[in-house]
Amino acid sequence: MNRAMLRTLIPWALVLAAGAFALQWLEFQYLARRFSFEIYVSIVGVAVAAGGVWAGWRLTRRNDPAPFARNAAAQASLGLTGQEMRVLERLAAGQSNKEIARSLGLSPNTVKTHLANLFAKLEVARRTQAIGKARELQLIP
Repeated sequence: MNRAMLRTLIPWALVLAAGAFALQWLEFQYLARRFSFEIYVSIVGVAVAAGGVWAGWRLTRRNDPAPFARNAAAQASLGLTGQEMRVLERLAAGQSNKEIARSLGLSPNTVKTHLANLFAKLEVARRTQAIGKARELQLIP
């Protein structure tokens, strides 16, 4: 077993052991007629709810991802210009040629020229291939 698995299993084993101990203690108290049945149900319900909240918090916690660092070496080796990079970023955002042209203040024909240059430099034939290859080369997040 690796350490990560042990770090997950040991707390759960302790929680289960504590739950078994609590149930045995409650059974003894019930047999001794010290508490009413409703108190037992309440204690077990609170314990289960607290365990569920703890497990949910523990299992859904996420680490912050590292900030994106563009691969400047790949950009330079492919000869991508700043304008082509801006077009590529908007392409990855799912914008159409007209939307890219509008957001960058270019004509749609200029956007098509930039896209053709991008496709040639990335050695791809389609928009989805260009986005995939750019992500692979860490040109875009």
